[in-house]
Amino acid sequence: MELQEKLKAIFKGDIDTTSETRDFYSHDASLFELTPDVVVFPKDSQDVQSIVKFIIDNKEKNPELSFTPRSAGTDMSGGAIGQSIVADFTRYMNTVHSVSATQAHAQPGTFYRDFDEQTLKYGSILPSYPASRALCTVGGMVSNNSGGEKSLQFGKTANYVTELNVVLADGNEYCIKPLNKKELDAKIAQNDFEGSVYKGVFELLETHYDQIKAAKPNVSKDSTGYHLWDVWDRETGIFDLTKAIVGAQGTLGVITDIKVNLVPKPEHSGLLVCFMKNTDKLGEVINVVLEHKPATFESFDDNTLWLSFKFFPSFLKRLGFVRWVKLALQLIPDFFMLFKGIPKLILMIEFTGETQEEVTEKINAMRERLKPYKMAMERDENEYKSEKFWIMRRESFSLLRSKVKDKHTAPFIDDLVIPPHHLTEALPKLRQIIKKYKLMATIAGHMGDGNFHIIPLMKIEEASERAKLAPAMKEVNDLVLSYGGSLSGEHNDGMIRGPWLKQMYGEEVVGHFKAVKDIFDPHNIFNPHKKVDAEWEFSMSHIRERF
Repeated sequence: MELQEKLKAIFKGDIDTTSETRDFYSHDASLFELTPDVVVFPKDSQDVQSIVKFIIDNKEKNPELSFTPRSAGTDMSGGAIGQSIVADFTRYMNTVHSVSATQAHAQPGTFYRDFDEQTLKYGSILPSYPASRALCTVGGMVSNNSGGEKSLQFGKTANYVTELNVVLADGNEYCIKPLNKKELDAKIAQNDFEGSVYKGVFELLETHYDQIKAAKPNVSKDSTGYHLWDVWDRETGIFDLTKAIVGAQGTLGVITDIKVNLVPKPEHSGLLVCFMKNTDKLGEVINVVLEHKPATFESFDDNTLWLSFKFFPSFLKRLGFVRWVKLALQLIPDFFMLFKGIPKLILMIEFTGETQEEVTEKINAMRERLKPYKMAMERDENEYKSEKFWIMRRESFSLLRSKVKDKHTAPFIDDLVIPPHHLTEALPKLRQIIKKYKLMATIAGHMGDGNFHIIPLMKIEEASERAKLAPAMKEVNDLVLSYGGSLSGEHNDGMIRGPWLKQMYGEEVVGHFKAVKDIFDPHNIFNPHKKVDAEWEFSMSHIRERF
């Protein structure tokens, strides 16, 4: 209560310390639970600056004071929870300032569904949306460097961010955008906190330039560590701090405003769905598909398929009765097809084009190339017909969370990346690890990137189940890294993968990550216990007890 009263004197937005609110904000979509002392709802950037300055002034007397930014709370790594001050941006800081066919400007608490509605008026999209597109926010996408089903064609959120307003650890807001060398030198010459950040990061990157460039994961998508290799480029002379802040999960500063580039939404699309009963030639199939340059190449496994059929009635509320009935009728042939043999893997290969004829041509050509592999295939040459498969793919995690009552989703090996040409060899080994630890799990993923989401179901409140987390995770990590992969393609580090960054990068590179955290946040104000500040013992001591 004392903290609440002190904050009231400096804060225009709402402040809530009720047990119900603190309990609600104590968890996100991860395994973890951290109960905040207070939840605040900032009205504007000035409110954010006031909170940060308050923490600076009181940190010495109260070392536990910290600031955790949060939007929709869909984070699966524990990145959106904290024990001190948690700030929800969705209540007030949710304005779309401006939109054109090529650019958009919005606040971090803007839900992607609302943002998307505005950009579609201009025929454009921000294509890096995740599967949680109906729930997530633009700020969350930036903080996690999100990607999803469109990443194969368009890449991740970092590719689209052009400018950020960020409150740094001196309590002031700064505009951060790409700078040329002359502009960078001017920043470094400033005798203030902003200047010290630019100076410190530049000197670190310049001193360890080759080592940092070489540390970049050799995969098509990654959300681990701080992407320092993309900040400074000697050849172009461009220094871009947004590349470090995007994906930082609010550990370097608090994002208050966002500008992004957009791309035209493809006019027409269609889907070829393949039902693989045997995955022995998966590697060959992947290579053949990628030769045809699909817009999207997704997959989900037999467990996800059965869950979708079993719990299909649960889609009624979200879809509405008429749409649900139409979808159910479309699924009948697929249901009866299962009696001919359950596929181990369902592949979704999407093509786009300027005309429907172009899309149909691409689908037919792909189908012909895949005939030798003797898979059952279904052509859905418009978005409406293909919706049933997208719902299965996108809703698998929420189905697990809401419908399997005796066990709970345990996202700890939920976002690995293995280069696609290794998947034929690696996937059976991955399944062996899952079987070894007796984990019931669904496997869905972005096949074109080799990015898989493995969501085990566990009685995580039991000590014997929690004891599986570290050894199972180490074996999976070892497997992924042995093929030159990444521990996270989209979901980021947070509390679950932060402690394993040394396994992926080694002591020296993680030391550079920590040095950047210290430059930006010398008093550890922003989102502690995440990413480079994460410790396994702390994370494991804060596993959720209630689901």
